Amino acid sequence: MYEISAGEGKHRVWLKLWDTGQGWTGSLTGGETPHVGGIVLAVPRASLTGCGLSCDIWAVPAPGHLDHEAAVPIARQLCVRLEVTVALAAGIHIERAAAWDIAQVRENCEAALAEFWRSLKQE
Repeated sequence: MYEISAGEGKHRVWLKLWDTGQGWTGSLTGGETPHVGGIVLAVPRASLTGCGLSCDIWAVPAPGHLDHEAAVPIARQLCVRLEVTVALAAGIHIERAAAWDIAQVRENCEAALAEFWRSLKQE
């Protein structure tokens, strides 16, 4: 299992990932109130351009939640690079989040993913 955090205070996020042997599953949580606000499933497939790999993505938000929007790019990158199915539960909440808060959280999500790649490479 990989457990990585990035950021500080209310902008901190946690990326937890497990290799199931048949794909990866995990969670992307953080903010002031970590929770489950949506799920994302990414399944690899051949690119429609005929060159390389892409993925199909299904995102299911809980009513009134947008957490899946942070998880979709993370799931997509994991799916394409690892060439396996990826399932992520997502829940990052900051009360009365401004555009800057959302941008900071997204930056921290990408930083957590970058740290995951570094950790994976070291094994």
